[in-house]
Amino acid sequence: MRMHWCVALLVALAGCVSQKAFDSKSKEALTLKQQYDEQQEQLKALEQQLGESRKENAELESSLSNSDAERRALRKRVDELSELNQELSRSTEKLAAAKEALEKKSSEYENLAKSLKEEIKTGKIELSELKGRMVVKMKDKILFSSGSTKLNKEGQDALEKVAQALKDVQGKLIRVEGHTDNVPVPTDAKTEFDSNWELSTTRALVVVKLLQEQGVPPTMLSALGYGEYQPMASNQTAEGRSLNRRIEIVLAPAEQAPSAVVAASVKKAPASAPAPAVKPASGTKPAAKKK
Repeated sequence: MRMHWCVALLVALAGCVSQKAFDSKSKEALTLKQQYDEQQEQLKALEQQLGESRKENAELESSLSNSDAERRALRKRVDELSELNQELSRSTEKLAAAKEALEKKSSEYENLAKSLKEEIKTGKIELSELKGRMVVKMKDKILFSSGSTKLNKEGQDALEKVAQALKDVQGKLIRVEGHTDNVPVPTDAKTEFDSNWELSTTRALVVVKLLQEQGVPPTMLSALGYGEYQPMASNQTAEGRSLNRRIEIVLAPAEQAPSAVVAASVKKAPASAPAPAVKPASGTKPAAKKK
C-alpha cells in the first residue's frame, strides 16, 4: 500500500515538472518567434532602404553622367564661342583698318578744306572724300541765279579758291557735274534752254572754263550735265529741290578717265586673228595675175 502511494507521488511530481518545462519552452518559443518577426520586419526595412539607396545611386550615376555630357557640351560651346570671338576680333581689326583707309584724307582734301574753311563753315560748300574720290559740292544759288548760267560774284570768288587748291593736283581727273531739280525749264521766249539737260550741262561748262582760266590744266577737266536725273533728295519739297540744284566738282583717280579706260581695254584685248582666205565661188576661175 505504501508502495503504491510512493509511485503515485512520483508520477504526480513527474507530471508537474513536464508541464512547467513545457510552459517555459512555450514561452521561450513565443519570445523567439516575436524576436524573429521583429527581425523580419527589420530585414524588410533594411531591404527597402537598400533598394532606395540603390535607386538613389543609379539616379546619382545618371546625373553624374548627364553632368559630364553637359560639361562636355558646355566646353564645346565655350570653345566655339571663343573661336567666334577671335574671328570677330580679326574682322573688327580688318574693318577698322578698312575704315581708317577709307577715311584717310588726301593732301588735296586737306589743302582744299583749309582754303575753303569759311565757305565750308557757312554751309556754302560741302567737302567729302571716300576711296580716293573727293567731291566739292556747291549749291547753285551761290553760283547762279535761277535759270541763269552767269556766275554770281560770290560763286566766282569761291570757285577761284577751289581752283587755287586744284591747279597743282597730280594724277586726278577733275570732273564738273551739273544737277538740277525736276522743275521744267519755262518755255517763254526769254529762256535759252529747252530742258534741264542743257541748263545743267552749260553750267558745268561755265565752271570748267573758270577753273581753266585760273590755272587748272584743261587735260584734267571735263564737264557733265545730269539734269534732274541724279537727285540727292526728294523733289517733293522746296528744301529737297534746293539740295538737288547743285554743282559737284569730282576728283577721281586718273585711270578713270575715258582715254585711260580705252587704252587699258586695248592693251587687254587679244590680237586679232588674220582673216581667212576667201575661196573663189564654184564654177569661177581665179583672176589672172598681172604681169
